[in-house]
Amino acid sequence: MTKQDSVSAPLPRLGEMGMENYAPYLMNRIMARYNAALKEEMAALGLTTPQMRALAVLSVVNGILIRELAVYAVVPQSTLSRALDALVRDGLIRRETDASDSRAVQVFITDMGREANDRLWPHMAQANAAMFWGIPDEERSGFTRTLQTMMRNIRKHNF
Repeated sequence: MTKQDSVSAPLPRLGEMGMENYAPYLMNRIMARYNAALKEEMAALGLTTPQMRALAVLSVVNGILIRELAVYAVVPQSTLSRALDALVRDGLIRRETDASDSRAVQVFITDMGREANDRLWPHMAQANAAMFWGIPDEERSGFTRTLQTMMRNIRKHNF
């Protein structure tokens, strides 16, 4: 059976399968709880969820184009633009025109931005650990591999 065959085959309706068996619903609920768990710590740093996501991505992949940052941070580009304006204002990131394309803008985390991310990271790691509490390492690894396969199945970008 090909990917196309599996997508075009008759699929159960949501009421038949139940929301508790519908992965997108579960993923949305999990991410909402994860974000809520970080709300207080983000607020203490003056950060919103899109700003936190941008800093987290830039702490790993620094100097990327705004359009790429929007994909990595899973934030619409218009929302990200407003978030980046605030991060620039607060000295947490800087923007630079891309040397190879004057229409494109790269985004870099500053030392202050890295410090803010470093202060938030323990809370992010704890929220992540709480999601996986009681799940053996082997299951967690398998779950992560499944998510990576799902990402490849739906990916629109090469990153």
